[in-house]
Amino acid sequence: MDIIAKITGIEYKIHFKEDLKKFSLNEFDINSLPTSFILEDKNISFAISKWVSPKRTRSYPYERVYNTLSGAKKITIIPIVKDEGFEGDRDFIQWDTVSMMSILDVYVVLAYYENAEKHKTRKNKITKQTFSNEFILNKTKEIINYHSSALHWNINELKLNLYNLIDKVKHSYSQIEKKLNTKLHSSSGLDDFQKSIGKDLDLFMEVSRKKSMEAQAREIETNQPKEFLKTLTKAKITITNYLGGKYFLTVDEIDLEDKMLYLIESKHSKSSILPSLNDIKDGLLKLILLSNLKEVTVDGKKTKCTAILNLTSLKIKGSIQSDSTEVEKFFKANSFDKKKIELVHKIFKEAKENNFLIRIMRAK
Repeated sequence: MDIIAKITGIEYKIHFKEDLKKFSLNEFDINSLPTSFILEDKNISFAISKWVSPKRTRSYPYERVYNTLSGAKKITIIPIVKDEGFEGDRDFIQWDTVSMMSILDVYVVLAYYENAEKHKTRKNKITKQTFSNEFILNKTKEIINYHSSALHWNINELKLNLYNLIDKVKHSYSQIEKKLNTKLHSSSGLDDFQKSIGKDLDLFMEVSRKKSMEAQAREIETNQPKEFLKTLTKAKITITNYLGGKYFLTVDEIDLEDKMLYLIESKHSKSSILPSLNDIKDGLLKLILLSNLKEVTVDGKKTKCTAILNLTSLKIKGSIQSDSTEVEKFFKANSFDKKKIELVHKIFKEAKENNFLIRIMRAK
């Protein structure tokens, strides 16, 4: 099934807010600050998140960004490359990641790691990597004094600075390799990445899209361990945005009934009655995209669509969804405490006001 859609803009009301800690500019040490926080400087306030890898499926980066979305101005810090050593993974930033942040009006600081520690048990692997704080601090100060849009900033960073920043990455990992006497991935991979970027954004977009499509094809054949799906069916969806870019994504499950397409994301918990808060927020960020789709077609035919977030558990009795009037009976049947009841009310309110559904049900 080939699903194609457009995003012309984002309309979304955040209700599931995080009470982020506040820090001043003179306290700025990105490696010790929380994963999401508020930075204050005089009369300016920024909500900042940080990624530990450019790969979007690691360490809940979407949840971290979600926590900052209610801020007036938002920054996210993303390493352009993360090399975990020859026996580990090496991930590279993709065009679609920055493009998605631009749609969400988030300024991206493209960053790099400058220090690490040797893994205690694996010979050619490193861990506890730390960012160049001085570099990120200077970029943050630039954004504080920057008066154009996040989109404008992000495009300029890709166009003007990404190519040269890879030289810093190469130098930094070379120093880490020598210092720790630990084999990392070949520098030729970084050279190839730098060449693929060039100074032509169109080339970078094309290379990134090809990699995303390849990853998408692999994911369709893979069932993620945290997903417990009714049909175990994945479907690809290609989203075109107003930036001229494309996302090559998957949805966990699809259902097509009476010309209505249901795009379903799923979060599952094996040990708890509800998935973790991190999982839920990670799912909600993707629902921001899915609930703003326009001009949806399935195999070339126009259709309406509804986005759904399924929260499943083996411990749940029965089921409930965000547009139901029987929530109190469901809470009682599952012995929900006050904290869980408040959690469900918050996410149900967010679903109702943003025109998508949340379903809580027993995994089958």
